[in-house]
Amino acid sequence: MALKSTIYKVNLSIADIDHSYYADHALTLARHPSETDERMMIRLLALSLNAYKLQTDLNGDGVLAFGAGLSDPDDPDLSLRDFTGQTRLWVEVGQPEDKPLNKACQKSDAVMVYCFNHAAEVWWRGIESKLTRMDKLQVWRVPTEASQALAKLAERSMQIQATVQEGELTLSNSQDSVHLEVVRWK
Repeated sequence: MALKSTIYKVNLSIADIDHSYYADHALTLARHPSETDERMMIRLLALSLNAYKLQTDLNGDGVLAFGAGLSDPDDPDLSLRDFTGQTRLWVEVGQPEDKPLNKACQKSDAVMVYCFNHAAEVWWRGIESKLTRMDKLQVWRVPTEASQALAKLAERSMQIQATVQEGELTLSNSQDSVHLEVVRWK
């Protein structure tokens, strides 16, 4: 019998001071049986950092949503789609191969990768030269200590406050907070 995804409910309050975006998001995250809390929280981090694009890119007329993730490799971990269904932003989490990223660049206006954990540097050294021609692609590195700390915030029901100021993100709940700055590699 196949294991089912674990459902997480998140009330996310975003205060993106850098982009003057302030909103509350009621989210449902389905965590695949093989997905870690760390990876799931990086998906939440990616949403927090890119939610402002709902206003700046689409004037509020679009959908920012989690994809099937590990359940469907052809679906982004997070996407921003306009009212016509056009994918404006495709977000991948982890260390994807170059061929799926190339396909994502063909299907979307912009593609972002948020890599994390101790293997990110090894992955980057091996793939960097293959990604140079992908103009639509940005690669961001989440520091390992921060991604591991984010995993500790994971609960089945979460109240999370995300604050973006001067390029830095703070995610916090009622007990803990994680302050980090993602580093752009490409």
